[in-house]
Amino acid sequence: MIPVDLTRVQLRSLGERVNKVALAGMARPHRPGQTFMDFLTSLPSLMLVEDFRAIVKAVVAARRAGRPVIAGLGGHVIKCGLGPLLIDLIERKIITTLAMNGSAAIHDFEIALIGATSEDVAEGLKDGTFGMVRETGELMNQAINRVLECPEKGMGELLGDQLNRIAVPCRDYSLLAAARRLSVPLTVHVSVGCDIIHMHPSADGAATGRASFNDFRLFSAVVSELTGGVYLNIGSAVLMPEVFLKAFTIAQNLGKNLHDFVTVNMDMIAHYRPGENVVRRPASVGGRGYTLQGRHEIMVPLLAAALIEAFS
Repeated sequence: MIPVDLTRVQLRSLGERVNKVALAGMARPHRPGQTFMDFLTSLPSLMLVEDFRAIVKAVVAARRAGRPVIAGLGGHVIKCGLGPLLIDLIERKIITTLAMNGSAAIHDFEIALIGATSEDVAEGLKDGTFGMVRETGELMNQAINRVLECPEKGMGELLGDQLNRIAVPCRDYSLLAAARRLSVPLTVHVSVGCDIIHMHPSADGAATGRASFNDFRLFSAVVSELTGGVYLNIGSAVLMPEVFLKAFTIAQNLGKNLHDFVTVNMDMIAHYRPGENVVRRPASVGGRGYTLQGRHEIMVPLLAAALIEAFS
């Protein structure tokens, strides 16, 4: 084998090459006293920043056209202390519908009750006390079990009404309560056996299934109007991406022909299901899909602030 003779390779001028990075797109240093909008415009016009800006534009365009902006949440989003930001976006009519898994509902409910949530799971496993606090199970299951008397109500409505009924001290920090106060759809989607309140003697499988199923039907109705709108999956790796895909399928089956929508997955690491069920598969039907990867406690406030600035 004879080594390659590099004197024979063909070279070209640097000026002839197409370049992906140029001075016009580079970042500008932050200066003391600059505004948040100054910070946003100082970011480099490259890669994820361009996707971020496209997402902000899509949300603004959707709301100005009267189209929905739906946020699907996992429990970690609430544990990161982001509830007040999401409530503010609802009050500003930027987010029009919320959907959450059972974990998110539990953390939100506990914050409303005592202004705190999230226990040490590993420590509680040692003696079997994990998830066994009385008030959370009794009050949430009491609310959910009311579906047996009101068979058309969803879990989100039932839990929100419960918080308003018992006048909890930290209700202003609850998405469940805020959604009822502002008449915004909020749905809760559970998998039986995944949530701590399913371990309690007050749990009723029939009520849990009925209440969550009612919310699935409501969520499907919201998703059926997604044309021109935006769906944000924030911090749910499995359940909400699966629920969204089924609701999307129902819309298509009923002849909605969804198009010109934007889907976004926001999580700390890349997961298979949101990548497929939120970003890629729906986009292949008639939309655009984006991924914003990063810590929730940084990325969600950044997006919220950018949206508020865009509407100001």
